[in-house]
Amino acid sequence: MVKGVEKPMARLPYLEKKDLAPEHQDLMKREISLYKQLAHSPGALRAFQGLGYYIRYNSPVDARLRELAILQVGYLARSPYEWSHHVKIGYDFGVTDDDIKAMIDDTEGRPAKLDKLTGLVLKGAREITTGGEMTRATFAALREHLSNEHLVDLIVTTSFTTRSCVFWAHSRSTSNRNTRSISTNSRCRRKCNPTAGHQACRVSVLGKH
Repeated sequence: MVKGVEKPMARLPYLEKKDLAPEHQDLMKREISLYKQLAHSPGALRAFQGLGYYIRYNSPVDARLRELAILQVGYLARSPYEWSHHVKIGYDFGVTDDDIKAMIDDTEGRPAKLDKLTGLVLKGAREITTGGEMTRATFAALREHLSNEHLVDLIVTTSFTTRSCVFWAHSRSTSNRNTRSISTNSRCRRKCNPTAGHQACRVSVLGKH
């Protein structure tokens, strides 16, 4: 743990599969921390998993664009949990290190090597995350590239991810956004910080740059 940074703890106990009623134990096929918190409301977790499954496996949105939109939300929300999971998932769906670097550069106002559609997807995701809605101009620009179905699914994906980040932040007893950091190395499971000397990862601190 980095000196001076409080280790986040869960506000509610983590539930295990055995803690659930038999009819709800199927919800813990993947025993990840997020589910262990959401399982306090089995109905909510079941609905959450249903939408998440649709987004990942059944939505017609291009998988690479979907994962970049999710990573954009995770980056802005300073969510190590969302980021670490979707860097790894993103690699499986075609996201590259160059894509991640370009997304970070674009977010920070630096020149970024992005094609027009990817840039618009990231811009729309930023607007939804920071302002609660996509601007008319960005929406209109995306309609030139996406069908109505694709556009709706993109907004649903981004909105779902922002709410996931909000829930995860509220389930932790420490939520100081400026103390959290992320790594673009999917194999890293440490809360990396540039002062920690972990040179294996390319680190971006979520706070002041």
